[in-house]
Amino acid sequence: MSEYNGPLSRFTVLDLTRVRSGPTAVRQFADWGANVIKIEAPEAVDTGKGMGGARNGPDFQSIHRNKRSITLNLKETEARDIFMKMVETADVVIENFRPDVKNRLGISYEDLKKVNKKIVLLSISGFGQDGPYERRPGFDQIAQGMGGLMSITGLPDQGPVRVGIPIADLTAGMYGAMGVMIALLERETSGEGQWVQTSLLQAMVSMLDFQAARYLVKGEVAGQAGNNHPTSIPTGVFKTADGHINIAAAGDQMWDRICKVLEDKELADNADFSSGELRSKNRDAVNAALEKHTVKYNSEELITMLNDSGVPCGPINTIDKVFDDPQVKHLNLRHPVESKTLGKMDILAQAVNFSRFEPKTGMATPERGEHTDDVLKEYGFNDEDIAAFRNKVVI
Repeated sequence: MSEYNGPLSRFTVLDLTRVRSGPTAVRQFADWGANVIKIEAPEAVDTGKGMGGARNGPDFQSIHRNKRSITLNLKETEARDIFMKMVETADVVIENFRPDVKNRLGISYEDLKKVNKKIVLLSISGFGQDGPYERRPGFDQIAQGMGGLMSITGLPDQGPVRVGIPIADLTAGMYGAMGVMIALLERETSGEGQWVQTSLLQAMVSMLDFQAARYLVKGEVAGQAGNNHPTSIPTGVFKTADGHINIAAAGDQMWDRICKVLEDKELADNADFSSGELRSKNRDAVNAALEKHTVKYNSEELITMLNDSGVPCGPINTIDKVFDDPQVKHLNLRHPVESKTLGKMDILAQAVNFSRFEPKTGMATPERGEHTDDVLKEYGFNDEDIAAFRNKVVI
């Protein structure tokens, strides 16, 4: 066990997750010190190599750090018995199987609760644990489409466009982790755990945020607005002499500031642009008038001018430039680990800072079953037991 004594060190999390949404939730516990035990099928039972077919690839390495790995063939009764022995003293179980799988394996919430009433189970699925889509396989892009995001992403009339990250997976994992934290806090007063559930579809619809509110409150169905903000004008992408930048100058105060920076009295006095409502109505004309000025400056020069005047703006970075940005460097968004297979490397860090704790670093994604013997011995099994389990492909 690592000596890191982080804020979640008192919790044991049994990790049954795969792909991305579940591991995203688990990472919130692993990085802050929880005793996370990743449970995988033996290689003889499951020959998968991880996301994208590459266990040692950057994706898998990034998402499974700070945990130990054991193998259990949960289809075997003895393996299920071992798992239930672990559940007796665990705090959290996290899984993202299809809803019916845990029932077939005999590890549903009701099963877990019988051996530990304090257990918190997090289940992440594609569409929910019941309902008409219960048994459908879930996938991030499917949720992006069904949850409305693809209909509001991209240029007008371009057709639906997916977001460039697996946002449904990621947000489902984050919502799930928050749900577990709430359940653990509630457990301090009730003495009981509970079953926490979320899904890619729920997370995606929730992330529609103000676009969903526009429909629910006013019946407005948003369409594609491209790089323009749908309600705050002018906010969008503007050409410069050497590329493009983002400018967000919505509101009368910001509009006055940008007109002064660009030294265009005609722009400031234009009656068609004299209020937020009129600028929204004449969006294309506003953007065109601004771009006549922005193309005269290089990006860095214009960003400095606007920021100095209090107008929100910024570059549009490629990912390599993101990590070369001085503020990103200052925020220390690289998470160092050392892998037995791959050596030292940086992966993506947590996005929150604490005044008294830093996240656990150094511990890379484990090899499949790397800690099986050590963990089983912690639960009272000896070398002979472990050898017998291995011969029977229980582990």
